[in-house]
Order: sequence, then C-alpha cells, then structure tokens
Amino acid sequence: MKIIKRSGKETGFDGSKIVDAVAKANQEVLESDRLSQEEITGIAERITRFCRSMDRVYNVEDIQDMVENEIMRHRAYEVARKYITYRYKRALVRKSNSTDQQILSLIDCNNEEIKQENSNKNPIVNSVQRDYMAGEVSKDITKRFLLPEEIVHAHEEGILHFHDADYFAQRMHNCCLVNLEDMLKNGTVISETMIETPKSFSTACNVATQAIAQIASSQYGGQSITLSHLAPFVDVSRQKLRESVRRECLAAGLDLDEEKIDQVAELRVKEEISRGVQMIQYQVITLMTTNGQAPFVTVFMYLDEVEEGRLRDDLAMVIEEMLLQRIEGVKNEKGVYITPAFPKLIYVLEEDNIREGSRYWEITKLAAKCTAKRMVPDYISEKVMKENKEGNCYPCMGCRSFLTVYRDEGGKPKFYGRFNQGVVTLNLVDAACSSQRDRKRFWEILEERLELCRKALMLRHNRLKGTPSDVAPILWQYGALARLKKGEVIDKLLYGGYSTISLGYAGLCECTRYMTGKSHTDPEATPFALELMERLNAACRKWQQETDIAFSLYGTPLESTTYKFAKCLQRRFGVIEGVTDKNYITNSYHVHVTEEIDAFHKLSFEAQFQKLSPGGAVSYVEVPDMQHNLEAVLAVMQHIYDNIMYGELNTKSDYCQVCGYEGEIKIVSDDHGKLVWECPNCQNRDEDKMNVARRTCGYIGTQFWNQGRTQEIQDRVLHL
Repeated sequence: MKIIKRSGKETGFDGSKIVDAVAKANQEVLESDRLSQEEITGIAERITRFCRSMDRVYNVEDIQDMVENEIMRHRAYEVARKYITYRYKRALVRKSNSTDQQILSLIDCNNEEIKQENSNKNPIVNSVQRDYMAGEVSKDITKRFLLPEEIVHAHEEGILHFHDADYFAQRMHNCCLVNLEDMLKNGTVISETMIETPKSFSTACNVATQAIAQIASSQYGGQSITLSHLAPFVDVSRQKLRESVRRECLAAGLDLDEEKIDQVAELRVKEEISRGVQMIQYQVITLMTTNGQAPFVTVFMYLDEVEEGRLRDDLAMVIEEMLLQRIEGVKNEKGVYITPAFPKLIYVLEEDNIREGSRYWEITKLAAKCTAKRMVPDYISEKVMKENKEGNCYPCMGCRSFLTVYRDEGGKPKFYGRFNQGVVTLNLVDAACSSQRDRKRFWEILEERLELCRKALMLRHNRLKGTPSDVAPILWQYGALARLKKGEVIDKLLYGGYSTISLGYAGLCECTRYMTGKSHTDPEATPFALELMERLNAACRKWQQETDIAFSLYGTPLESTTYKFAKCLQRRFGVIEGVTDKNYITNSYHVHVTEEIDAFHKLSFEAQFQKLSPGGAVSYVEVPDMQHNLEAVLAVMQHIYDNIMYGELNTKSDYCQVCGYEGEIKIVSDDHGKLVWECPNCQNRDEDKMNVARRTCGYIGTQFWNQGRTQEIQDRVLHL
C-alpha cells in the first residue's frame, strides 16, 4: 500500500509513523488524559485496514485527518488538541517552501499527482515541465494575492473548483470558435509575418494549422475550426490545376478537349485534398504548443453549413478524406497505426445523410466505421440542436463548451470569432451532504454556494477587463476572434452575450441519490434532479440580467478534479454508500458509470438534462469492439439524430509495444492496491511501452490518468 506525500511523490505506507506522531502528542498531556499504547497501536491498525479496504492511494493530509478523527473517537481530546497544534505548526513551516518543493518534484519527475494531472501532457518532456513549473508559481501568486480567502478555501475544500488557476495570473480566456473564414479571406499575421489569402487548398490547410498552434499558445482551453471555412479553397485549387493541365497539354502537343482536361484536373484536386487533410492531421498531432502538448482542436464537419451545389460537394470530398485518413490512424514509434488524441472530429447528422438512400449516406457509413475503429467522430444532431439553439447549428468550443446564440447589429447569428471567459464548477454532492438530507436546508446551501460561484466568476470576468489586444495579436487583432486596433482593450467583447462565462456543475447523480435515496434515473427522483437544474439555470439568467454578461450553465468535464472532489467529500463526510464511496464523482448530469442501462435509454434520458446545460454538455455510450457491427453503430447514430443534441460512442483502441497485442489493455490492482494498466496477453505494465486511448471528458486521452479517473474507467459498464 502506498501514500502520496505533500510533494506529490508516491511512497510506501508506514503505519509506524502514525504510532510515532500520536505518541509524541500523547507525551505532552497529563497522564490521566493519555491514550494507552494499545489504543495508539489500534488507531494505526484501524487506519491501515481502512486504507486497504478502499483500494485507493491516499495523500498525507487524508491520513492525518483520519488520525485526528480516531483520536477524537477515543475521546482523548487533549491529545487531539496537541496533535492538531503540531500539524498547524508544521503547516506554517511548510507554507514558506511548498511551491519550491512542488517545482523540484516536477523536475525530478516523481510528482505522482502532476504526472497524471492531464491525460494529454507528458510530464517528462521539458516543455511540459516548464509549463507546470510556471503553473505552480502562477497558482501560488493567484492564491496569495489575486483571490480572496473565501474562494481559495472553497476551492481547496472541494466546495467549488476554480478552473485553470495556473493561468489566472495572466489575462487569458478559456476556449473559442476560430473565425478561420476571416483569417483566410482577409489575411492574417502570424509571428509578425503577413499571411495573405491562400492560393490553394493545401496552403489554406497549412495556414490553418499554423494559426491553430498560435491560438493554442494564447489561451488555455480548446478551440474549434470548421471545414466549411476551408472548402472554398478546393475550387481555388481546381481553377489553378485546370489551367496547369491545359498548359501542360499544349506544351506536350496533346489535343485534349475541355472534358478531358476537367477529368485530369479533378484527379489532381483529389490529390490536393488528400495532401491538405494530411497536413491538418499530422501537423496538429506533431505540433507542440508552449504548454507542451498538441493543440486541443476540434474539427467540425457540417454539410449544410455551406450552400448546395459545387461548394457542398467539395466540402463532402474534404469530409470524406478526413474520415478516411482518421480511420487509418497514425503510426507510433514502432510503426504501428494507433488512435491519435487530436484533432477531435464532430460530424453533423442531418436529413441529407442520416438515412439509407439519402444523398450523403455513404459518408455517414464512413463516419460509423471511423467511430468503431478510432472513437471519433462524435455526433451533433442538426434537428435537435436547432430545437435547442433558436434554429441554429454550430460547433462546441473544444470538447463540449457551447456558446449561447448571439446576433450582430443586422440580426444575423454569429458564432465564429467568439469565446468563453472561464469556468467555476460547483460540487453538488458537497452541497447535498452539507444539508444532512434536509430539503429546505439544501436549497438554502445551494443559494449560498451559488453566490460564492458568482463571486468567483466575476473575478474571472474582471481579470479579463482592461486586457489590451496586444497580449495576443492573432486573437484580438488579426482575425481569429476580432480585428481590434493595437492598444485597444477587449472589454466590449465581454458583454452583451458576445462571449460566455460558465457556471459548471458536477455530481448531479450522487447529489440526487443522497437527497432522495434513489438514482436520478428513477422516475421518483428525476423531478428533484430537473428542479435542481432549473434552479442553476435561473441563477445564470438572474446574473446575466444584472450584469449584461452571458452566464451559462455548463456540464463540467472533470478530469483530475473528479479525484480531488471525491477525496474532499470523504474527508468531510466519510464514506456514504452510493455517494462518496468511490474515488471519483460523476461528470455533470451523466448516469453513473456503474448503472446498467442500454445505449438508447441512456441517450434519451440524458437528453432532457443536456437541454438544461446550454453552456455545454455531451453524452456518451460505452460500447465493445463494434468494427464488425456497423449496423449497430448506425442505429445509435440515428437515435442521436432523433433524440439528443450531442453524443459519442466510447470504444477501446489500445496497443502493447512489448508483444504486439491489439485490443483492450486492462486495469488491475498491483500489490499495493494501486490501479495500473496491464496487457492481458503478456502482462506488461510499463506505461511507456503501451499505447492506450480512452475518452475521459468528451475528448480522448493518451497519457494515462490519476487513480480516481482510472477507477471510473475501470467501473464503466457497457451500454450496448
């Protein structure tokens, strides 16, 4: 059994240290107030048994909290007081150099929590270490100088989560929809170099990937582009290639009619499309931004986003090539094709592609094949989204963050060039447990916590106010988000609904179970869950009316925070069956990963909650290997089209570099109770010698996860 030290380093659990610490406190009180040696030994043994039974790795603070509780349970109040005083004094000493220790553990690559903090960042790489080191300093500054004590306390206690505190000191926003159309049509500037309108499709793709890298280095969230903005350049290439073929025929003395010239030119157009798409795929995967990871980018594929005719047919060709290349995958260091994490792909289901016999049905079948093999694309229902978004269909920013509808001066909806200001997430499970199942008290606590979240969100908003456009020229001056003047501040983009700011929530499932005794899928408990969602939305509407800022409710994609929230809940409320007995809590409104429910009922049930998460949400179903059952994949896709705005299928796509096994790498417990990944064929447990891809938060992760998220992945049941 192991524990995680304050530095983040993992070490063996030593029960004798508990005995020594309690014994020291015991010696400082009167003999009549002391514990017996048997009681002290019993405390250590009880804590050891508990830790083993929970099948998780605890940190030192958790263990010390247990020691305090055990001493109090023995009614040795004077001993407890001495022990608490000792802890406090030691904490003061550590406070002066905790950031230094965190940074040193990063450099030495032995900080277990940081190593698994982000499933798409390799903490051994220098650029990642540099980003994490800067992040530790930034978080320290943020906590000590920029945030009020009540917000810091709420964040550390897991009452709320102040996202991306490591970027807060800088004036950076969260995520965006890139206005690639503006940048390509009107030109842009990248690294002080003028980039004019591209003269071919492949050049447009190259400009897009360079812009993606620059944008990723200027914000801390995901970004999305649409292939519709690249599609017009297919015809630019076509006209250029047609003239080239004509010249070549004349030079070679060949007498080709216009029809033959067009046929040859069209073959070259397809080659150009292939090169351009390959450029997007490989550059996005191989580019490394300043935070040490590939750009977190989503590619949107929506046929009806362009007019019918040649342009839509060209877009269809680009989408088809994007799917074909993603099905193939990319080669790992062994030369074996594997599933890459990015770019994330989203395919829009619409009347022209959703049924057999529809015009673009073959592309939809290709999408199903791609999903079965590579986990993407994910799917947006044009029909349902138009019902939810005032007749509009548009991409999310990154994996799930959706903008609210905004209309320009002419009343035309505008989405590209907009962004999210930031996120603060409310832990619904903590609010429930704090109420002790008193419904009236729960709603009171919820209001108190919402007010705390409002204050935290306004801190994010106010931090962005006064930001000059010069801090990120590609964003604010050269078309990605705006065309502001040098020195002009971005303030006007923060109001009136142009950008959004997100109230996140997590643990609706466990919250409902605690308050009602039932899963939120139970018809008797569902009304409570829906009422809770309505109250969260009402708070966002109220804040927007008061401030003219577009507050929006967001189904938070917890990654490392799911583990943090779970640990805080166990520390504050102990282990409550079905509520705090896991190393994770459930993302947003999702059905619990252990609950038996079929794919179709799960998507239909979650649709009502997705509609109540206008700031962002995505639903998924867990499926086995579907490569030989594409009919079932297509059936799920058609169900998404008819019932829910945004859905995805989670498959498995792994590879063992030791024995060449291709299939599902399993999660097992090692001798110390830690969850580890193991090849079922050769029992390889070396993470550096395997390729594992799992969807964790709406996007695919490939760098492994902390113990909480790993347990959640292990616990998932199949829905199909």
